[in-house]
Amino acid sequence: MGLVTKLAAEATREAGLDPVRVFSGTYMTGLAMPGISISLTVLPDNEQERDALLDLADQPAYCSGWINHAHAEDAGSTDDAAQGPTTHIKPAADAQWESVIASAYGNVVAEEPKVTHLDQVMGDGDCGHVLLSGATAIYEASKNTQLPLNDPPAALARISSIVEDAMGGTSGIIYCLFLDGLAQQLRRLDCNDSGSLTSKLWGQAMLGALDTLYQYTSARPGHRTLIDALQPFAATLASAGTLEQALEAACKGAEATAHMQAKRGRAVYVQQKESLADAGAVGLVSVLKGIVSALQ
Repeated sequence: MGLVTKLAAEATREAGLDPVRVFSGTYMTGLAMPGISISLTVLPDNEQERDALLDLADQPAYCSGWINHAHAEDAGSTDDAAQGPTTHIKPAADAQWESVIASAYGNVVAEEPKVTHLDQVMGDGDCGHVLLSGATAIYEASKNTQLPLNDPPAALARISSIVEDAMGGTSGIIYCLFLDGLAQQLRRLDCNDSGSLTSKLWGQAMLGALDTLYQYTSARPGHRTLIDALQPFAATLASAGTLEQALEAACKGAEATAHMQAKRGRAVYVQQKESLADAGAVGLVSVLKGIVSALQ
């Protein structure tokens, strides 16, 4: 929010305006509002009227939808001393990563109609489209050599940012948080190149990333979400299982959601008339199938 405020104030000045009060915060929200709202008030030219209006705007308010306990007269200014270190990420190609990404993308394209159908029956119908949007963005970034594929933690952090921009809905948030957590886990394990990574290390890092994800969501295995496929995949790898065994565990986890009572998402409010697997779990399996296929 601070960054958005800074950029908005700078853009206002570039347009020839001089912001004298900048209020930033949660004023009005919507569950389906993936963005921000900016409002501008033009002050009167008359100085007395202008000061009177500013005095009113500065008055403390505690009503719903308008919170102005504090204001910043210049939210566009920066303090060089407060800036953190700058990280420069250099894109790099890697044949194996590119193959994995292309395979996962191809499988998502093939499975998208199925995922969409499942979500049309039990959800809001956008799960397949959202997943395809994220897969497409990652594939395009890989194809155009925009990812640091020689550095797995950096690559996953960048992919997480791409997912954040390209995917909406709850599943997009979950993917983003998980990938970000996975990048942090790999960095903690000092796995800075693909050669140092084993299936077991991937599994351990994925379980650690799930712990990170659990800090932000109450969804757990058994709640009929994509976690029902993700957790067994990670656990199998972490216990020295093969990729094929991990994929089988993920498939079984996704299939099991057909007999679970939904505890998260819109499916909670939709009467389950037939035994259908969770769209998010099936979508994740489509990604995992593509990854495993490329690594075999």
